[in-house]
Amino acid sequence: MQLGFSGTLAILLPYLKEKFLEQIKSIWFIVFYLLFFQVVILGLPIVYSSMIAAGMLVVVIGLMFFMEGLRIGLMPLGEMLGAVLPRNSTLPLILLFAFLLGLGATFAEPAIAVLRAAGAGVKPDDAPLLYSLLNDFSSQLVFSVGVGVGFAVLLGVLRFFFGWSLKYLILPGLAVLLLLTIAGNFNVAIQPVLGLAWDCGAVTTGPVTVPLVLALGVGVCRIVGNGDAKNAGFGIVTLASLFPILAVLLLAFYHFYAQDYYGQEFYEGSAEYELVVPKPLLGEEDSYTDVSASEFEEFIANPVLDDRYDVYFEGGETRLVDGRIVVADSRIVLEKKAIQESKMVSGQSWNPETNIVNTLKTAAIDALRAIVPLCLFLFVSLKLVLKDKVKNADEIALGIGFSVLGMGLFLCGILIGLTPLGTQLGSNVPSTFTAIVPWGMNGSEGPIFESDSIGKLVAISFGFFLGYGATLAEPALNALGDTVEKITVGAFRKRLLMQSVATGVAIGIGMGVCKIAFNLPLIWLLLPPYLVLMVLTIISDEAFVNIAWDSAGVTTGPITVPLVLAMGLGVGANVPGVIDGFGVLALASVGPIITVLMVGLVVSRSDLSDDAGDRI
Repeated sequence: MQLGFSGTLAILLPYLKEKFLEQIKSIWFIVFYLLFFQVVILGLPIVYSSMIAAGMLVVVIGLMFFMEGLRIGLMPLGEMLGAVLPRNSTLPLILLFAFLLGLGATFAEPAIAVLRAAGAGVKPDDAPLLYSLLNDFSSQLVFSVGVGVGFAVLLGVLRFFFGWSLKYLILPGLAVLLLLTIAGNFNVAIQPVLGLAWDCGAVTTGPVTVPLVLALGVGVCRIVGNGDAKNAGFGIVTLASLFPILAVLLLAFYHFYAQDYYGQEFYEGSAEYELVVPKPLLGEEDSYTDVSASEFEEFIANPVLDDRYDVYFEGGETRLVDGRIVVADSRIVLEKKAIQESKMVSGQSWNPETNIVNTLKTAAIDALRAIVPLCLFLFVSLKLVLKDKVKNADEIALGIGFSVLGMGLFLCGILIGLTPLGTQLGSNVPSTFTAIVPWGMNGSEGPIFESDSIGKLVAISFGFFLGYGATLAEPALNALGDTVEKITVGAFRKRLLMQSVATGVAIGIGMGVCKIAFNLPLIWLLLPPYLVLMVLTIISDEAFVNIAWDSAGVTTGPITVPLVLAMGLGVGANVPGVIDGFGVLALASVGPIITVLMVGLVVSRSDLSDDAGDRI
C-alpha cells in the first residue's frame, strides 16, 4: 500500500499532536505555577521571557522525540537482551552485562548533564571538596554514580535469581549509608558534600535507567522466575537510587584522605573559578527619580533615614571612637533607591550572551556521547556475544535516531529555558524573608513580609505546592499507579497511591526549602526520617516495601530533577550563610517512601485487603 505525502501527513499529524499534548500535560502545571509565584506573589517580572518560552517549547519537542525513541528503540532492545541473556549465557556474564547496562544508562540520563553544570555556583573557599568534585573531578563523579547504578542492577539481577527479600538488601545498605553520613557530618570538608551525594540517588532514576533496568528485570524473571513477571523490576530502581549515594560518599572520603582537592597539598586543578551571575538589565526594570522639593522639605523637618534612601559618604576620615564608627569631614549623600516597576516580563526578553549555535553544538555532542555508546553496547551484546538477531531493526534504528534528536533538543531547552526559569525563581524566593538583589536586575527587593518567620513559611509553602503539583504531573507516576492497582487487585487504588506519593514529595521539598531558609545541617532533616523508614520497612509487607521504595524513583522525572535542582541552588545562593542548595532532591525522595509505607500498613490491615498478601 503506497501513501502519498498528504496521506502520510494525515496519519502522522494526529499522532504527533497526541504525543506533543502528552508532554504539555506533564509540564504545564509546574511552569504555570513558577510563573504565577514570581509575578503575583513576589511581584517580580520574568527575565529573558522569550528565551525561556522558546526553551520550554524545545524541551517539550525534545521530550516528545526522546520518549518515543525510548519506547520504540531502546526499550525493545533491552527487553530482547533480558529475554535472551538468561538462556544463552552463564550467570557471571549476565551479571557483567547488568553492571555495564547500569553504567551506560547513567551516562545517558538527561539530569546528569544538569549535575555536571551544578558546580558553577559553588565557591571553592566555602566548600573546597564540593567544588573540586563538581569541577576538577566531575568526570570521576559521574563515573562513580554510574558504577553505583551498575552495581545496583547487578545486585537486583542476583536477587531475582535467588529470590532474596528486598528488605535484606535495603536495610544493611541504608545502615551503612547513614553511618557514613554521620561520619561525614563531623568532617568540615565532607559535610558540604552530603547533600550532593544524597541528591545523586534521585538523579540516577530517570527516563533512561528505569525503563532499561525494568526491561532487563522482566526478561530475567520470565526465564529464571516462577512465571509471574508482574513484580519484575520492583526493587532494582530502589537499589539504583541507594548505591550511587554510597559511591559518591566513598569518592569524597577518598579525595579527602588523598588531599588532592582545592587548597590542599596535592591539588593540581585550576584555582580559578567563575561565579555565573546574570548581568543586571540596566535601565530596564528600575525607575530612578530625583528627590522632589516636597521630599526635601519633609527630610529637613524630620531628618530620619528610611527605606527610600541609599546613603553613602564622599571623602572624610573614618575612626573608631568610644565604640562608635565616626566619619569626620565627609559629605553625606542621600540618593533615592531604585524602584522595581511592576511588570510581568522584563524589557530584555533574550540573553544577548546566549550563543544558540554553540548551545546546539554542545547539546548535540552530549546527546551523541550519551546515547550512541549505550546502543552500541546493547547491539554488540545481542549480535556478537549472544549470537541473536535484532528483530525489527529498522524500527529500533529509528527509535535510536529519535532518542538522539530528542535528547539533543531537551538538553538545549534545559540550557536556554528550564535552568534560567528555575534559577531565577530560586534566587528570588528568599525575597519573602530577606533583602536580595533580584536575579538579573538592579536595586534591592524584600523582605516582602515584615515577619521573618512568615516570609520563610511562605517560601516553604512554595516548595510544598511545587512538589505536590509537579509529582502529580509525572507520567511515570500514572504508570506506576496502574501497575500497583493491578497487582494488588484493587487493594491499593491508583488515586490513593498518587496522592500518597505527591504528598510525600511535597513534604520533602518543603523540608528542603526549610533546610536552606534556616541554614540547617542536612543530617538533622535526613537522619530522623530514614530511621523511621527503617522501622516501617521492617514491619511492612514485602510487596508494599517494593512498591513504596520504587515510588521514590518515579518522582524524579526529566522535568522535576533539573528544575528542583536549579531552584535549590538558586535559593541557596541568595540566603546568607548557606554554602549550597543541595539536599532538596534527597528529602523529596524519602518523603514518598514513608507516606506510601504508612498508607500500605493501613491498607494491609483493612477489611478491603484481608487476603491482599496472598493475592499480591
